[in-house]
Amino acid sequence: MADKILFEKGRLLVPDAPIIPYIQGDGIGVDIWRNAQLVFDKAVEKAYGSQRKVVWKEVLAGKKAADQTGDWLPDETLITIKIHLVAIKGPLETPVGEGIRSLNVALRQELDLYACLRPVRYFKGVPSPLKHPEKTDTTIFRENTEDIYAGIEWESGTAAVQKVIDFLQKDMQVDKIRFPESSAIGIKPISKQGSERLIRAAIDYALAKGLSRVTLVHKGNIQKFTEGGFRKWGYELAQREYADEMASGKLVIQDVIADNFLQQILLYPEKFDVVALTNLNGDYASDALAAQVGGIGIAPGANINYETGHAIFEATHGTAPDIAGQNKANPCSLLLSGAMLFDYIGWSEVSHLLTKAIEKALFEQKVTGDFASQLEGVPALTTSQFAEELLANIEKCP
Repeated sequence: MADKILFEKGRLLVPDAPIIPYIQGDGIGVDIWRNAQLVFDKAVEKAYGSQRKVVWKEVLAGKKAADQTGDWLPDETLITIKIHLVAIKGPLETPVGEGIRSLNVALRQELDLYACLRPVRYFKGVPSPLKHPEKTDTTIFRENTEDIYAGIEWESGTAAVQKVIDFLQKDMQVDKIRFPESSAIGIKPISKQGSERLIRAAIDYALAKGLSRVTLVHKGNIQKFTEGGFRKWGYELAQREYADEMASGKLVIQDVIADNFLQQILLYPEKFDVVALTNLNGDYASDALAAQVGGIGIAPGANINYETGHAIFEATHGTAPDIAGQNKANPCSLLLSGAMLFDYIGWSEVSHLLTKAIEKALFEQKVTGDFASQLEGVPALTTSQFAEELLANIEKCP
């Protein structure tokens, strides 16, 4: 009998037939979701037979929602995801003009999904610009609600921005605004509470996975109280709550300046296990790391609130309107995000099957056009052909 996933005493309670909302996504969403769902269901069946299944429940967001309801992000969608705790989504188009700045941002803020989790690893057979992409195996924890994602800014030349500039110059004695007559102003709030809960999640994840190194990435050499605060609060948290783990060597906390980190992940990616970053730095770093292993087409992502259990797993790429509806898109980002979802709800056998099926297909260079175009003599599979390969691989798995 289908039922909701519950969250009690810090853990998920998952029925044998959980209802999991999904957002198909815009553009190539129609191609990747229908194929991904077939693969998900096959992996669940292979793992558990008739004992377990997922009851997928579509909810609307993006262009499809706007066309059907006139609202890009209907209240019903948010309510449904809040009730069912765990959801998965394809890529969403952002409306042009006034209103929601970004649907992805809106979902994260409305549900307070403060941790953006992006594991980055290499799959053999995938074209990469690095000589040794296999050395990259890093999990990013990016703060998801503060910093630039707070969206606090005022446009150049407006009365509002002039009020802000006047306050800064007159009341706060700020004299570092170089061109006040033409400046736009933005504010980046970074809090102790927001930083600690993100860094705590990163540390807990590392310890659960048997990983020892957690790196705090920041720009505290310039922004002493925001970026520097993130670093300071992280070290204090580790000393206060994880002293035994640090003393035993199970946990090592280190930090690195953001620009140096972008250099280090190219030169010595093996130095980083789990990385905690402020929002903007995390945005740069997660895409840079994804590029090292083949691009965001194969990069999964999740947005999680570990305190309430809410989580949305998502494809990390865009809607690719130029190939939408043509059955050409690479579904790996959504599929690997699904693997993360099944891990999150405790169905690790399903996650294992999905990952192994993808590993086998990519190793044999049975790939979609984005990868085939970079591999000499390799024909491109359609999205559905790639899914068929995965279905066959899952069936063959012991």
